[in-house]
Amino acid sequence: MSDTTGDAMKYLSLVHKNFLSILNGFKIRCNRSYICAVRRQKNVILENVTAEDYAAEGKSLARIDGKVIFIEGAVPGDVVDVMLTKDKKDWAEGRAIRIKEYSAIRVQPFCTHFGTCGGCQWQMLPYEQQLFYKQKQVTDNLQRIGKIDLPQIQPIVGCSNITQYRNKMEYTFSNRRFIPDALFRKMKAAGEDTDAAVYKDVGGFHTKGVFDKVVEIDTCHLQAEPSNELRKAVALFAKQNNLPFYDIKQKTGWLRNVMVRMAATGELMVNIVLGYEDETARTKLLDHLLNEFPGITTLLYTINPKVNDSLYDLEPVTYFGKGFITDVLEDFKFKISPKSFFQTNTKQAEKLYSITRDFAELTGEQIVYDLYCGTGSIGIFLSKMARKIIGVEVVEDAVKDARENAVLNNISHASFFCGDVIKVCNTEFFEAHGKPDVVITDPPRAGMHEKLVQKLLEMAAPTIVYVSCNPATQARDLSLLGEKYSVEKIQPVDMFPHTLHIENVVQLKLKIDS
Repeated sequence: MSDTTGDAMKYLSLVHKNFLSILNGFKIRCNRSYICAVRRQKNVILENVTAEDYAAEGKSLARIDGKVIFIEGAVPGDVVDVMLTKDKKDWAEGRAIRIKEYSAIRVQPFCTHFGTCGGCQWQMLPYEQQLFYKQKQVTDNLQRIGKIDLPQIQPIVGCSNITQYRNKMEYTFSNRRFIPDALFRKMKAAGEDTDAAVYKDVGGFHTKGVFDKVVEIDTCHLQAEPSNELRKAVALFAKQNNLPFYDIKQKTGWLRNVMVRMAATGELMVNIVLGYEDETARTKLLDHLLNEFPGITTLLYTINPKVNDSLYDLEPVTYFGKGFITDVLEDFKFKISPKSFFQTNTKQAEKLYSITRDFAELTGEQIVYDLYCGTGSIGIFLSKMARKIIGVEVVEDAVKDARENAVLNNISHASFFCGDVIKVCNTEFFEAHGKPDVVITDPPRAGMHEKLVQKLLEMAAPTIVYVSCNPATQARDLSLLGEKYSVEKIQPVDMFPHTLHIENVVQLKLKIDS
């Protein structure tokens, strides 16, 4: 430490002890090039921090005097100023508020809304780098959290289409437009009418951490057209007819959301969500959409007077068409209703399910239990090579869809049951349907409940195939399953380019002495 720095630190200590009140807003600069603490209304800013690597959840990682800093919005190699949001003894979290030097691996994002809407976190990374860090995320999680013997992890399966890959998009309408802080301050300094800029009817996405405003979207690149045209047409019609956009803060207004689903069959579903019934306005809007977009095969509306956007307890009303669309995975057909869960990247879902089928190593003789089966897509995808498929799912509507999908594909050896797998899979259930030879489990991000892990250990199926959308919770569960199972195969799969999300498929085999 230099003499100047030493004097500065002594002065800081003195001021802190005797004049704490004047520290608010006071700035102390250290001569070290990589750190500067700024305390103003409890905010701490670290200057000239070099991001070294990627950590979990898409955050970059840096180290300062042995302390780990997790940084949102930086790329390894960036030199940034970081505003801390959490500051613990051994680690801290923050977001990059200024980029001093750009990493050599950075590329120009192709979307004008990148960094504002929050839908894509990694457009500033070349796709090859995205895959590299996703592979690393899987490896790190399984090794550090799982702490079990692992085989070689196979190279991640990337997407052939890295734009327009989603089959489902949901847009939000609001009477308040989100403006980034820096732009808002610039507008205010220039004397612009910021109220007029904010209080504006818009359609787009919520940005992270802001519940009452919406980012106005011109073009989203995640779904093919007419997705953007549909959103714009709905918004324009409402503006021209003085129909009120939803006020998210006050919970008032008419136009709330639109969901667009596109199937590989070419079928197109649109569901308009409204805050209250206005039959005249609703009919005019829906007829307008049918006239402007003749490709719509199913048009629905949903009245949502609730304070939240969830539709699970609401019933969409069919205005035009069958009320559902049909999508395909390989030669299997799936009925998709407005509330159905279906993998949002159809082409990549085929790859994911193909890997799952390969890991199951079916010969036509096995009884397969498909846990968290949803609408039955994995079980049906595996059905040709299984003697029997038993699906278990807690969501009643999903089980209904699964049964209909089995009929749609003329599959008579698949049965689907509604209930908690821990309660459903008891001795009587096994006696009625047979003990599993292969278990497929595809839980939500939280992973499996510990009781389900114990149930799997009791089942002692020779093979488990664990499909996960969160390698961290998967690693935790694999560690518990390690009591009786060994991990034989690991295959990461990228389902969502430009995001930090990653799927991972693991094959487990019952140990010989279990």
